[in-house]
Amino acid sequence: MDFKDLFLFLTELQQNNSKEWMDANRKWYRSLRNDFVLWLDELDATFAQMDDDYYPTPGKKAIIRINNNLMFHPHKPVYKDHFGGALDKAPGTADFYIEVGLKNCLLAGGFWRPEPKILRSLREGIDYNGEELKEILDRPSFKKLFGELYHDEKLTKAPKGFENDHPHIDLLRNKTFAVVHELKRDDVFKTNFKKKIEMAYIEMLPFRRYLNNAASV
Repeated sequence: MDFKDLFLFLTELQQNNSKEWMDANRKWYRSLRNDFVLWLDELDATFAQMDDDYYPTPGKKAIIRINNNLMFHPHKPVYKDHFGGALDKAPGTADFYIEVGLKNCLLAGGFWRPEPKILRSLREGIDYNGEELKEILDRPSFKKLFGELYHDEKLTKAPKGFENDHPHIDLLRNKTFAVVHELKRDDVFKTNFKKKIEMAYIEMLPFRRYLNNAASV
């Protein structure tokens, strides 16, 4: 994958963010997209060897559309400023997400503002065994790589059915259960980039497995 060419394409796309420019450069885009799909295929095969419970996610299924959804976000530009892919993505589960872009390069995973049914299951899982999640989040290697849970909107008080003095109230008030490891653009060009992704995948596994177990109840 020629990431330098990818960044060049994204830079020019953001300077000319229109369907007309994309149509004129469709061949360039398709070439990069195909290469990114193949790159995701390689990661898909690697993760399948590393994780017995891995859900096969070919690159064509993993890749995220570059078009913004203007129906729900009419003020956004026509095209995103990044390429992204969601791997180990079984329906209704917490995926492993990779983003390579102008504003952000990152590795992430979990549930971002899940639907009410899943959110309720996650909170019930925390109510039943929140200590396990806290142990995962407090693990030194985990905190070093991901820090804390992704900072998103939180409830100001306990969700319905839970008390404000619940021992895990700080976790229960979350609407998003995800973690992020931010990368520098230079990290993408280094020879150990793939190894860094593999390490993040392994480190995140207990967190994602906990969420998936809770969501499946």
